[in-house]
Amino acid sequence: MSDKLDSFLKELQDQIYDETLRNYGKKAFDRWRDPVHMRSMENPDAHGRIKGSCGDTMEIFLRFEKGRVREASFLTDGCGPSMICGSLAAELALGKEPDEIRKITAETILETIGGLPEEDVHCASLAANTLQVALHNYDT
Repeated sequence: MSDKLDSFLKELQDQIYDETLRNYGKKAFDRWRDPVHMRSMENPDAHGRIKGSCGDTMEIFLRFEKGRVREASFLTDGCGPSMICGSLAAELALGKEPDEIRKITAETILETIGGLPEEDVHCASLAANTLQVALHNYDT
């Protein structure tokens, strides 16, 4: 019985991976499998939190050193595309000054990942907006 269940689960996982890779592309698939920078941060210099219209909540944490982001991380309770976009938003902020971060938009995230299916584009907006809220909280 265990072998049948294991085989079924492996086949199901392979189907999910194949479909995700086909729909999102390799860069997004890899980021979905390993959402880099997904963790909380104690005592950040900046923090933003937004609940999107889809119901997903995203948080972005930034730590600055000499005017540049030295450390960035994010959390989300959302879907795979939210994880992908949050991970990219945090990564795109690394090493940047506030003026450079202000230029990071949903379009920047989508270009970096190579696009998302239309129904998931709002996740890039959620990530970019959360990053901007974190930056605003740093500036004030």
